[in-house]
Amino acid sequence: MKVAIIDCGTNTFNLLIAEQRKSGYKKVFKSKAVVKLGQGGIANNTIAPEAFQRGIDAICQHLEKIKEYDVSKTLAFATSAIRSTDNGQKFVEKIKTLYGLKIQIIDGNKEAELIYYGVKQAIDLGQSNKLIMDIGGGSTEFIIANKEEVFWKQSFQLGVSRLLENFKPSDPINQNNIKQIESHLDTTLAPLITALEKHPCNVLIGSSGSFETLAEMIAHQFYSIEILKGKKSYDFVIKDYHWAHNYLLKSNLKERLNTEGIISMRADMIVLSSLFIKYIISKLNIQEMKLSSYALKEGVLNQTFNSR
Repeated sequence: MKVAIIDCGTNTFNLLIAEQRKSGYKKVFKSKAVVKLGQGGIANNTIAPEAFQRGIDAICQHLEKIKEYDVSKTLAFATSAIRSTDNGQKFVEKIKTLYGLKIQIIDGNKEAELIYYGVKQAIDLGQSNKLIMDIGGGSTEFIIANKEEVFWKQSFQLGVSRLLENFKPSDPINQNNIKQIESHLDTTLAPLITALEKHPCNVLIGSSGSFETLAEMIAHQFYSIEILKGKKSYDFVIKDYHWAHNYLLKSNLKERLNTEGIISMRADMIVLSSLFIKYIISKLNIQEMKLSSYALKEGVLNQTFNSR
């Protein structure tokens, strides 16, 4: 049996097709379409017309690819940009009318839960507490967990597209921008800090997205991109991350677009992502940082195949 998962995120609509096997599943195809649903509207809780059309085009593109495979079931999920905007439901209805595809809008708690089930397939979480961080375009999910259970989880309206639209930082970013954003994080992340007082962690696991970009930057700069090929996870050297962070703070968009490891769709947002990660590392005195290349899509697959 083959299952297709369409993850309708704020920045990208991702497609993953997998085939069930006796021991789990095998990925047979994956791709992503850049949509940037938050561009030009998310600060006002709406999907701008151009972004709305990019989303429709992306769904069409993914459904055409799905037709090439013998897929038994297609599952589509929508997250922050669609669930938090005044015309998100209209987008879902438009897709149902055009293509007969039902998109399930999931809340932040469900999103965090699925991310956990994805990450635990890529990394042995062990018995000690780990802090999982999934930076999206519209929201960021935090999960405190070990391999056996989730102790706490919450989704925050702190996606990098949202931060970019709200703060409109200079390029390169300046110290005043940084202070404004950090002050916003101080206020908004108070529930996370409280939860970590109860469930302390010193290991940060970043799922896909921005963390993959940082890992690829570092691989190109210090090692070889081959160290990431075919891997479900990667252990950062903290000093390598600090190099990447300092580089990003000083860079402008043109420089980032020409930096190995930074794909064009992340060039405008990766500075804010790294600033967010640096805030967490410093605030919580994080000693280790890991990348999980598995996230929500793999969590959906895990739940789909294991429920049969």
